Amino acid sequence: MNGTPKDIDPASDLREEDDEQALPELEQAEQPPGTLAAGRAAILRAVKHAPSRPGVYRMIDARGEVLYVGKAKNIKKRVTAYTRPTGHDSRIVRMISGTVTMEFVTTKTETEALLLEANLIKRLRPRFNVLLRDDKSFPFILITSDHWAPQILKHRGARTRAGHYYGPFANAGAVNRTINALQRAFLLRSCSDSFFEARTRPCLLYQIKRCSAPCTQEIDFAGYAELVREANEFLSGRSRLVQKEMAVEMDTAAAALDFERAAIYRDRLAALSAITSHQGINPRTLEEADVFAVHQAGGYTGIEVFFFRTGQNWGNRAYFPKADRALGAAEVLSAFLAQFYDDKPPPRLVLVSHDFDERALLAAALTAKSGRKVEVGVPQRGERKELVLHALANAREALARKLADTSSQQKLLKALTETFALPREPRRIEVYDNSHIAGSNPVGAMVVAGPEGFRKNQYRKFNIRSQELKAGDDYGMLREVLQRRFKRLLEENSRLTADAALAAVLSGEPDEGDDQPWPDLVLIDGGQGQLNAAAETLAAMGVTGVPLVAIAKGPDRDAGRETFFMPGRAPFKLPPRDPLLYFIERLRDEAHRFAIGSHRTRRKKDIREAGLQEIPGIGPTRKRALLRHFGTLKAIERASLPDLALVPGINAETARKIYEFFHEQTAQ
Repeated sequence: MNGTPKDIDPASDLREEDDEQALPELEQAEQPPGTLAAGRAAILRAVKHAPSRPGVYRMIDARGEVLYVGKAKNIKKRVTAYTRPTGHDSRIVRMISGTVTMEFVTTKTETEALLLEANLIKRLRPRFNVLLRDDKSFPFILITSDHWAPQILKHRGARTRAGHYYGPFANAGAVNRTINALQRAFLLRSCSDSFFEARTRPCLLYQIKRCSAPCTQEIDFAGYAELVREANEFLSGRSRLVQKEMAVEMDTAAAALDFERAAIYRDRLAALSAITSHQGINPRTLEEADVFAVHQAGGYTGIEVFFFRTGQNWGNRAYFPKADRALGAAEVLSAFLAQFYDDKPPPRLVLVSHDFDERALLAAALTAKSGRKVEVGVPQRGERKELVLHALANAREALARKLADTSSQQKLLKALTETFALPREPRRIEVYDNSHIAGSNPVGAMVVAGPEGFRKNQYRKFNIRSQELKAGDDYGMLREVLQRRFKRLLEENSRLTADAALAAVLSGEPDEGDDQPWPDLVLIDGGQGQLNAAAETLAAMGVTGVPLVAIAKGPDRDAGRETFFMPGRAPFKLPPRDPLLYFIERLRDEAHRFAIGSHRTRRKKDIREAGLQEIPGIGPTRKRALLRHFGTLKAIERASLPDLALVPGINAETARKIYEFFHEQTAQ
């Protein structure tokens, strides 16, 4: 799948004996490390122990990091091809030159090797493989079946709860819009079980006709079960049947002069029409399929995927995998698909825009994994071809937007480099901020950005552990965060200091790109005091060569009037409305948002663990009354002001204190 480099001729497998006879001197001679000859010698030594069976091989560098993961029908023959003295492109030359050892894992079949390769690539993220970015789990719609009144909700992750799952949807927005429309059409509850059990009167959703209120018996069991059946039928692909049944019920009610009931069915039909009309293109002859289209431009690759289930379009998403520019569209798509379905159930049909050599092997692997026949096809005509062309047009547009954003980002990074006199354009920017309320629940946060924008999988939060810090000691919290961050960085990269990393870049060694662990720039939310604390902390750890910048808010905390502090340089400001200023503000605000969110999460957890005694005016009697009324602390947290005021013993002022305690809008 992703194991055969572009430049290796399969016919070279037949020259294995010639290669082994031609390289005895290479194996025995002392070769300069990091050269093509040294890499070939290391691979030749590994070939002696390579099995002649299907499996996966890993090429490993001097630091123990995996450079490349590949699969082969015959590992020994495949790996031997790397020892050829010529005929490799620059990517393969760099890969071979960095190799000092290899590891092999055998499998029973090539299909198993393909699945193992995809899993290892996603887990190890080798530099020279095609890497799938933004691999978050897809959301599903779940209609539960573990309660007498099933609820409808959005679901991610493992399917551990009993119920019917429908999806995947391209993003959370598509799920939320569909659930809102389904609530209007089928009036299913979306509240939690604890909230449901605590209700004594219908909530607002019943008043706006988005729930049938089974919690207060506004609808009987049989009637609610019928609504659940209709919703499952609709999401299972029998939408026309459900709409037809509703139309018959509406006509029957109108004929009986029950116009109020007829109006309910009319509104539900309108909601169903909204669902189908908002799905975009809906195939006429296709029930279940994923459509992939790939487009390349400017050295980047864009892949657009559309999800079709039950004859409806459930959204699309664009991906921009990390791949060498020498790889063609078909090769990138081939590697992408194996990783894409590594942790996702495949549909019965996968349509692709480009054919690739191992399409049949991928279909066999997906069939074995899912336990049902999966077809991977390249349509040539008809509606399927139209769907692929539509996806291809979206891939082209998405990549054009990506290139435009990348160009703007590169201009901003260039301006950042010049303004702050950085040694090179930053590939990794780390931004630090703290959040607490009067010193309680202190949390430090780090966000990461680069040429591709924010890298949220690199974000880190730090629960402040030191017991010696005074409440609200921002300098002390910053010192602890930086110590923990760079101590771990030094331990994980003990053979590569920040200075060495910078020297490697300036000497022309291959750029680690998104995988580089060391920051090229550290931004700190604060002024001269925070800058001094950060500089002293890093110097004490022996970390040098990392540019530091502190960002102090303007008078009255006005955005656009920030002052910048750097070691050995007088404080300065950027011109108002400067694009670079907006860019830095965006970085700072993202760190602030992440820090506050982490603080609130920790604070709420402590509140739940400690109970309600932290709320002013709440004693044991009122605590028991609240829990008796709402059932759980989570339900109390979600309650509105009017609902809190209905609790016996809770007056309007106490209800306001409880509400504000759980809905604090600001944090320092």
